[in-house]
Amino acid sequence: MKIRFDKLGVVIALVAACGVFSSFAVLKPNRILQGQAQSILDALPSGMGWGLLLVLVMAGTAAVLRMTAWAKLIAAAAALLVLVLAMGYAATFLTPSGNSYARVSPASGFWLLLFAFALLAADAMTRLRPPPWMRILFLVIAAFGIGGVLMSGSWNGLSIMKEYSGRADVFWTEAGRHVMLALGSLAAAVAVGLPLGIFCHRFTALKDAVLNTLNLIQTIPSIALFGLLIGPLAWFAATVPGAANIGIRGIGAAPAFVALFLYSLLPVVANTVIGLAGVPREANDAARGIGMTDRQRLFDVELPLALPVILTGIRIVLVQNIGLATIAALIGGGGFGVFVFQGIGQTAMDLVLLGAVPTVAMAFAAAVVLDASIEMNFRVQNGARSA
Repeated sequence: MKIRFDKLGVVIALVAACGVFSSFAVLKPNRILQGQAQSILDALPSGMGWGLLLVLVMAGTAAVLRMTAWAKLIAAAAALLVLVLAMGYAATFLTPSGNSYARVSPASGFWLLLFAFALLAADAMTRLRPPPWMRILFLVIAAFGIGGVLMSGSWNGLSIMKEYSGRADVFWTEAGRHVMLALGSLAAAVAVGLPLGIFCHRFTALKDAVLNTLNLIQTIPSIALFGLLIGPLAWFAATVPGAANIGIRGIGAAPAFVALFLYSLLPVVANTVIGLAGVPREANDAARGIGMTDRQRLFDVELPLALPVILTGIRIVLVQNIGLATIAALIGGGGFGVFVFQGIGQTAMDLVLLGAVPTVAMAFAAAVVLDASIEMNFRVQNGARSA
């Protein structure tokens, strides 16, 4: 029987092998000082270390060989679960008894292994071609799995969780601000950008001017745009009665919100224009033929057919805003960037991770949910056309 190899699986196995031979965890005397790297066999009791290596080898073999997508997905899920639990146990094993200053952090090998088997899981799910509802189900299962690990306390010994435990109230406050900035600016951009896109589609003479202006805004670096907005908003707060009372100031959430709103306009407007331009002429002719007004054609024919393209623009904006909202902390806007920049200032990388990891997780979840929504809308439209 001829053994067949999976080309992507070979790459994944090579990345995993690099992770196995790299340091698995780092033991530091405190949260700031450099620590001592530990391999898998040094960071875990002997039996557990060899058991983890066996699971990783089996999952790597599943990646290399041509197997069913479900087999690869199960192997990846098992490797990720064992890997995460082992890291939590490594923190307990390495921390000296009674030492409240020592810190244990995941090292490069752990992150390489996590990336390799997450990539294997993603590849397996792609090959399964799951319907939208199944993708969301996978996301929910992953969220519950991560939540279960965190709530079980198995990661409490890790440095990132110790950073969280001292900032739990602040963490959730900043999480709310981050979500408010990302979703609030998106909602404002949709409220303005959707009518503006319709206007540009109807009056093509103005389309180039509007899109070029929005393109120009996109070329301004985010930090520069935040800085440019400080002066005008400070003047507005000082000049307009009541503006300061509703939160408009030169620094804080207001300039961050306005900057994110401005960055969001181009994808919303451009995708609205493209979506409306892509509506088949036959659909419009049929709508005219049955006596529909321009307003009825817009809301009953054009916008529903353009919705998948418009939702694609909204997806781009949401993922973009979740990332850019991190920079808002530089001007007092709050969000997860508070922990990122505090950690950089204190050379405490686990504090940086406390802000970076949830930001990445939010962006990933938002992309999965919106991708599924776009596909569901597309399938509904195709079903309606077939009927």
